[in-house]
Amino acid sequence: MKATFLILALLTYLGIYITDLPEPIITAIKNGNAAELTKHFNTNVELTIIDKQDIYSKSQAESLLKDFFSKNVPSNFRVIHQGGKEDAKYYVGKLTTSTGMYRISILIKGQGKTSLIHQFRIEKENE
Repeated sequence: MKATFLILALLTYLGIYITDLPEPIITAIKNGNAAELTKHFNTNVELTIIDKQDIYSKSQAESLLKDFFSKNVPSNFRVIHQGGKEDAKYYVGKLTTSTGMYRISILIKGQGKTSLIHQFRIEKENE
């Protein structure tokens, strides 16, 4: 009985950290690399950074993200939730920075190699 419980607990724990968000996106967020992150953006992206929200071109989004990451140096990022369908998936993660915790929400549309980020949100986490 204890072994079954341990196995279920381990699978549940591992399931929390298993994600199909592409590794280059995770790495770019962890490293605060706006240039690498925006390579995965659609031509125009709905971008929210705390209280600033609009639809931006890739280059505008890169500039805004570069500014955010320079003021809030990332130290860790992990996906905590994901869902959606094959052609539209969303991910929610926690970003730890030099100034505190942020909630990252990402919407990716498309299939396979043509999947691009259409929405990217950074919100201050209530601590």
